[in-house]
Amino acid sequence: MTATLTSTPASTATPTFTRPGIARLTGVELRKMADTRAGFWLMIATALISVGIVVIQLFAADPPDQTFKNMFQSTLFPTAVLLPILGILSVTSEWTQRTALTTFAITPQRQRVAAAKLLATVVLGVVALIPALAMAAVGNAIAGGMDPAAGSWSFSGTLLAYAVLFSIMNTVWGLAFGMLFMNSAVAIVLYFVVPTLWSILTQMIAGLKGVSEWLDFTVTSSPLFEDAALSGGEWARLGASIGFWVVLPGVLGLVRLLKREVS
Repeated sequence: MTATLTSTPASTATPTFTRPGIARLTGVELRKMADTRAGFWLMIATALISVGIVVIQLFAADPPDQTFKNMFQSTLFPTAVLLPILGILSVTSEWTQRTALTTFAITPQRQRVAAAKLLATVVLGVVALIPALAMAAVGNAIAGGMDPAAGSWSFSGTLLAYAVLFSIMNTVWGLAFGMLFMNSAVAIVLYFVVPTLWSILTQMIAGLKGVSEWLDFTVTSSPLFEDAALSGGEWARLGASIGFWVVLPGVLGLVRLLKREVS
């Protein structure tokens, strides 16, 4: 009896690789913001300052002014000031810490990385409102327990939508400056100095006051804190200031990001 031995040829199929989806890239960018020591402590500092603002209102504000609306809106300012730095660092740290070599090796399409960073900053701007709402709720409950004249829970969905827009625009503003300058120190300093200097100049020079109504984000965003729908003119002025401070630096920064040599 004879047996026939057959050999099975080795598989010659080549493995297929799929590029990471935009959702996964966005999750990676969010994790980058929190994993660094600077990012972690920046978020902690933002939360602590917000807590401090609520505590100050409990002891310094008049009872009628101790409301959920006022406390929540007050916590928006440290969020608007500090969290954009995370947007800046999400871009500049790629170059200062040389992680761009890995980032763009895994995802060579830089526009997809830029889109993931944009989505991550938008998510950050929205999520940052959750602890702000929680702190305002706790402070308002304490205020109502301390004085019957305090503790009003009156709050409209319009104000919440405006708060989301305000928070997102500030975090994306930081991202735009980070892409434009690609240096942490320079981007952070200019982010604080240039808009402040612009506001001072528009107040000092009479000829620029009309321009400030369109290009000063502090002025154009102030209607977002009023419990009323914005008029067409207010939306136009807000859009003009966003285009000048956020969209224009963002587009120029994106062009620089796409063309800069990785080293």
